[in-house]
Amino acid sequence: MSIKSVIISLFLALSASAANASLRPGDAAPDFAAQAAIGGKDFNFSLTEALKKGPVVLYFYPKSFTRGCTIEAHEFAESYDSFAAAGASLIGVSSDTIETQREFSTKECRDKFPVAADPAFKVINAYDAKRLKPSASGDTVADRISYVILPDGKVAFSLTDSNPSRHVESTLEFVRKWREEHKP
Repeated sequence: MSIKSVIISLFLALSASAANASLRPGDAAPDFAAQAAIGGKDFNFSLTEALKKGPVVLYFYPKSFTRGCTIEAHEFAESYDSFAAAGASLIGVSSDTIETQREFSTKECRDKFPVAADPAFKVINAYDAKRLKPSASGDTVADRISYVILPDGKVAFSLTDSNPSRHVESTLEFVRKWREEHKP
């Protein structure tokens, strides 16, 4: 193998690992409860309770009302019925306050799915989802990471990718395939 081939292989291996979330398929998903909002109304989200209904798509995003996060919220909202048809529920999590999440849940999530407030980074840290580099504004934020958690409490799918559209496409594809394989 030439030096150039070794360097390219090493680069690809490092790039691939950087594109994966910290929790891997088969890992136990940390249980959590968090203050959340849907349609501008507060409630307490419980992962345990949500998993009783089927798979949960848990996605972390950097900051409400930023360009990429707004795109991602719009696309998840547009695909909400498809996720529901596949038996999955959605929850977004960022370090924003509940006041911000109330507004974001209505305007950008279009009253379709909840977003949780995690300003103390409890859930973000439990899922090892804190971005290593500060945002452009210098704030510490969550990275853009999505998980599909199955009713058994295990992570079945994970993705870290800066492209918000890939999260919607990839998680929806996964839950559809999972549902097809687990039809009653």
